[in-house]
Amino acid sequence: MEIETNEMLQAGVERMNAATNVLERLVAYLEQREAAATGEVQKIVAEVERGSGYSERELELERRLTLAEQQIAELRAQESKAASIRKTLPATTTQLLAKQGITALDSIEAGALDAALTGLSLEQRVAVKAQLLRAGAFS
Repeated sequence: MEIETNEMLQAGVERMNAATNVLERLVAYLEQREAAATGEVQKIVAEVERGSGYSERELELERRLTLAEQQIAELRAQESKAASIRKTLPATTTQLLAKQGITALDSIEAGALDAALTGLSLEQRVAVKAQLLRAGAFS
């Protein structure tokens, strides 16, 4: 019986050694997995912390975008204002001025215009000057 007891103890010890080996491998695997998971969490935390503040480049781009949007708004306002001003004269006014010797509308002087319009009635002179003002050719 003593031999059987020794064999049973020996078998129990071998099973315990096998179980110990399995547990040691499991602990080593879990430690590796924990280290990898901790490393991933640290990477994620570092990325979030780095991304939470704007970089200098992003701030510069944001400033330039705001400036460009302001310039676009100003240009659109100027365009709508300029579109409301009539740029051309009616054909009758252009012909009337041409008959009086005024062909270049860019540099009309008040004295020259008055001299050219002397043959017209007062109402016609006022109408021609109003049309020139609307067209922006006379100030």
